[in-house]
Amino acid sequence: MPAFLTDDWFATVADLTAQAGDLNLPPSLQALSINLIVTDATGQTELALASGKLQKGLVEQAKTTLTMDAQTLRKVFLEYDMSAAMQAFMTGKIKVQGDMSQLMSLQMAKPSAEQKALFKNILAVTV
Repeated sequence: MPAFLTDDWFATVADLTAQAGDLNLPPSLQALSINLIVTDATGQTELALASGKLQKGLVEQAKTTLTMDAQTLRKVFLEYDMSAAMQAFMTGKIKVQGDMSQLMSLQMAKPSAEQKALFKNILAVTV
């Protein structure tokens, strides 16, 4: 299994995403793009949540950028731990630049069964 946030991990995520096909997302998630800047012991990694999918690199259309550590990214985006998200936000582990309403959209939207399955598969291959 590839290490979290490495090039091999992103390649595996891209393969799993392609295999997942249509994620049947609600319109609010389909239109959402958020850039993520993640820091860990090896440095900084840029990725995005766009149209319900994680991808390497930032996307131009994102109105919001979140900065956090790798552990917080894993808890919030792969494990769907919303209590960890709130705690990280309140303690400053998640920093927000841009449109805060995007976060509200993300918090209020319900992921589809297909998106939950994709992220469960991504978590299963994440070391």
